[in-house]
Amino acid sequence: MTTFLVCGVVGLVVLLVSLVLGDVLDGALDALAGDAFSTAVLGGFVAAFGFGAAIADSAGAPLLVSVPVGVVAGVAVGWLAAWLTRLVRDGGSDGTLEADDLLGREGQVVSAVPADGYGTVRVLVGGHVVRLNARADGAIEPGTAVHVTSVLSPTAVTVAPVWGELGTTAEP
Repeated sequence: MTTFLVCGVVGLVVLLVSLVLGDVLDGALDALAGDAFSTAVLGGFVAAFGFGAAIADSAGAPLLVSVPVGVVAGVAVGWLAAWLTRLVRDGGSDGTLEADDLLGREGQVVSAVPADGYGTVRVLVGGHVVRLNARADGAIEPGTAVHVTSVLSPTAVTVAPVWGELGTTAEP
């Protein structure tokens, strides 16, 4: 059992080194396919093999059962490490917000939009709250729901009240 525990600890050390320093075996295993033999995968496999076999051995299983249990655990954790590595490496990021992304978005008036000047609106775009200067055909009170009808500049838009909100801006 001590041998299996040592394998598990060595695997954890290799896995920790790969997390801190990156893929230290990069280039050494290029002849082998893709992410299947990265440092994280090998460290995860060795750690799971060692600890899985140690658990089976401590449960009273013979060596001929403990080793296959360790191999199955190692393959499972190695596959998981390869999948996670690929997921992180291939995961893209959202693109930069552009002015055209604002068109048609709904927002809310923060400071009153006068008929002949600029007010401020808050618009949610791509998970980001953007605060913009806004113009409108008529006066719009704070708190009114609006949608962006055109983009004047990267920091200014024209807005119109949302259909259901039209009655809130009119004078009685």
